[in-house]
Amino acid sequence: MTVVAQRITGLPAARVFGSGTVLDTSRLRWRLAQRAGVSTASVHADIVGEHGDSQFPVWSNATIGPVPILDWPADEPFTTEELDRIAVEVRDAAYAVIRGKGATNLAIGVSAARIAEAVIRDEHAVLPVSTVLNGEHGIDGVALSLPSVVSASGALAVAGTPMTPGEEAKLAASAAAIRASLDALEPHAGR
Repeated sequence: MTVVAQRITGLPAARVFGSGTVLDTSRLRWRLAQRAGVSTASVHADIVGEHGDSQFPVWSNATIGPVPILDWPADEPFTTEELDRIAVEVRDAAYAVIRGKGATNLAIGVSAARIAEAVIRDEHAVLPVSTVLNGEHGIDGVALSLPSVVSASGALAVAGTPMTPGEEAKLAASAAAIRASLDALEPHAGR
């Protein structure tokens, strides 16, 4: 939808962006903070890719304070298996909410308010919004969530967000999933 909106409006790509994985990232940080016994403000981890089944956390950059998540000192340290389970819980959280109450309108409203705040206050906040990519991580012409600087000028993906080769492959797969959806819309996408 972000790509279609950008094409229809003709606005610069930085001026048209979606909420992306801001909500998913918030859920991830809350869950990790709960598990580690720290404030969510101390957890630095992002969900990237599409807002959907191919999204994933960038564990290689995840920290609690300055400490890499797998090195966090605890009676029971995080394991890669536990982190994988948490990622699935976060990805599937919306499905659980929808089953329970029929919609996820409150949480996305909070996320939209956070994004609007970053724009209105010209915060230059780093948020994982969905922007139309222009070569970042070798991806062009699709909108995916990556850490992006959000300000009154719009949103620009942070160039060079480090990822492992496995994470790069997941991002490419997420881009392929979005491209397939976009290709299905092409006759109607305003090209």
